[in-house]
Formats: sequence, C-alpha cells, structure tokens
Amino acid sequence: MVDAATGDSLYAKNADLMTTPASTTKVLTAATVLAARGPAYRLVTRAVAGAEPGVVVLVGGGDPTLSVDAGGQFPGAARLDRLAAQVKKALGGQAPTRVVVDNSLFTGPETATGWDSDLIGAGQVARIQALMTNAGRVKPVHNDVGGDPRFSDPSLAAGKAFAKQLGISSVSKGKAPAAASSSAPVEGVAAGSELGKVQSPPLVHVVDWMLQQSDNVLAEAMGRQVALAAGKEASFDGAAGAMQDKLLELGLSSDEANLYDASGLSRHNGISPALLTEVLTLAANGTNPEVSSLFGGLPVAGWSGTLRTRFVTPAPNQVGQGLVRAKTGSLSGVNAISGALVTTDGRLLVFAVLADATGESGAARQALDRIAAKLVTCGCQ
Repeated sequence: MVDAATGDSLYAKNADLMTTPASTTKVLTAATVLAARGPAYRLVTRAVAGAEPGVVVLVGGGDPTLSVDAGGQFPGAARLDRLAAQVKKALGGQAPTRVVVDNSLFTGPETATGWDSDLIGAGQVARIQALMTNAGRVKPVHNDVGGDPRFSDPSLAAGKAFAKQLGISSVSKGKAPAAASSSAPVEGVAAGSELGKVQSPPLVHVVDWMLQQSDNVLAEAMGRQVALAAGKEASFDGAAGAMQDKLLELGLSSDEANLYDASGLSRHNGISPALLTEVLTLAANGTNPEVSSLFGGLPVAGWSGTLRTRFVTPAPNQVGQGLVRAKTGSLSGVNAISGALVTTDGRLLVFAVLADATGESGAARQALDRIAAKLVTCGCQ
C-alpha cells in the first residue's frame, strides 16, 4: 500500500515476491501500451488490390475491436461494411471476385505458454490473430461471467463477413502484394494499391474496454502493439519482452515481472505487488500523462466493469463502493486486486493484493474486497 501523493510505502508484506497475477497483469499492459503508442493512436484495417483481377486483400492491422456493421461489441469501432463501401467505390467497374485474408502482422503461436487447455472452448479468449471482429466473438455480446463463444479461426470468419459485404463468397488466406508491385494495373487498379481503410477509436478507449471488461483478447492485442512500437515481432514473446523493456524505460522495477502473455491468463506469469503499486503510483502522480490515462478504465466498486457486483457482501464491504477503482484477477486458485482508493481523510492510496493459493473464489474475492474496504475507512496516519 502506497500513498500516491508522496510515494511513501505505508504497508508491505512480501511486496517483492513475484506471484501469479492473473488479470492484474492488464495494469502493466495498459501502462506500457499507452506509453509506447500514446492515447490517441488508432489501429488501421486496410483493403488492397490483389495480384489478380477482382481480388481484394483484407489486411489485419491488429484491431480486435473491428465490427462487421453497426451492431458491434465496442462503441465506435471500425466497421467492415464501411470498408466494403470504400472498396466498391475504388474498384469502379471492376467487380470483386475473391477476398484474401492477410493475417501476417502477428507471428508465432496463437495461444500462450501457461494457458489452460479449455480457455478457448470456454469462451474466455480467442486465438490471437491480427484480424478479427468483436475480439473473436461469434456474437457481439459480453457475458459478465465469461463464456463468450469464439470463432475457431477469427481471421477467416472476418474475411467471410467482409466477403458477404462485397456480395461474394470466395475467401482464402494469403498475403497482400507489395504496394510497389511491378504488376500492371488491372482496369486502373494496380496490385497492392490501397482500396480503403478504417480506423479504430483512439487507443485509450480500447484500453478502457480492456480494463473495464477484463477482455483478454484486447489485452493480447495491446501487448503486441508495445512490441510493434519497439520494432519487435508481434508475438507472445515479442510482446512480453517489449513490455518489460518499456517498464524499465519508465523507471519501474521490470525485473519484478516475468511475463508469458499480456492478459494474465498464463499461469507462468509472475508479478510482484510492489511493481503493480509502482505502476499505479506513476499513473497517479501526473509525471507521465499517457500512463495516467489508464485510470479512466479501472472498474469502480459497486458500479462498473468487473467490480459492478463486487463490494456488496458482507455489508461492511459496501463502504468501498464508489471509492475503490481497481483491476481484479482470478484463475482457479488465484485471486488478486490492484488499484486506487480514497480514504476517509481524502488521501489517495494505491494498493495490490495477490493470493495464489485461494480456495472458493467467491469467499476469496470478498476477503480481498474487505481489505480494500478497510483501507477506505482508515485514517492511515
């Protein structure tokens, strides 16, 4: 527990012990991607002309919030129907014949070391690909307790949805031709030339959604943006290395994080409570405005996101409602919470509590909430 204004540690126990962090990992993901890309950065999905007449290549830009149409999961998301309209206009009289899906921005395995084998089947996450709609969901609906069915191949599903918008059904996988291709223009459209593009909302909004709903796919996409900004490969390993490098660059204890993914689903991850409070202190002290913007996405106790139904029972925990903003984390046998709160004397504290040998998760969550609620009531002199 740290006083955000002074940086003074008010209480610590095993603070430097790296512990399984579950989804509190997303606090590090939020801080590093905001520092690496900036809150205003947007993710771009493009369509380019293929090497053959009528072929349209849909190029994934790593935007997991992409929507098929107005009925998407994420407000203000880029839309495939709008991209299709641009393509039709750019092609002029040339009728589209086939969609090729270019998923090459992300590399390496599509699932991380340390992920439980049933995570995708249970709908907790999708295969991590550079092109998908609604974070890989079959239907653009978020279930508070998880279990959102995901496409087995999110990029191919997005390609099929795009083809439907173009009025065709033929879809395959491949790579876009280089923009400087020597291929002759086909009815005025040169191979590799851009036919249209759509942009995500500003990155800060994507990070807000990631934190509010603890969206694992968004987290992995954000980790890869840290890697791309650093010139590293957009893979699980590339993201983990780039995130730790960015933490070091920010003056934080990067050696107190051992990362295998950016979402916290990996049971191999280790993060110390001290590092989590360091990140939150940096965000709170105003010295890095980009990192400070992560606070907007932290769920509010009893009000929003993953804390909407927390701090309800037992009754003494209710004092934390509206005064605690935090990221939670849970895996089987693992429970964590890290965030900020305001005490009765108006002091802003940042805190992290990680437990990796818990029993029944409901009781464990209430116990963690009780700690934060008690801090709200204290004078902390």
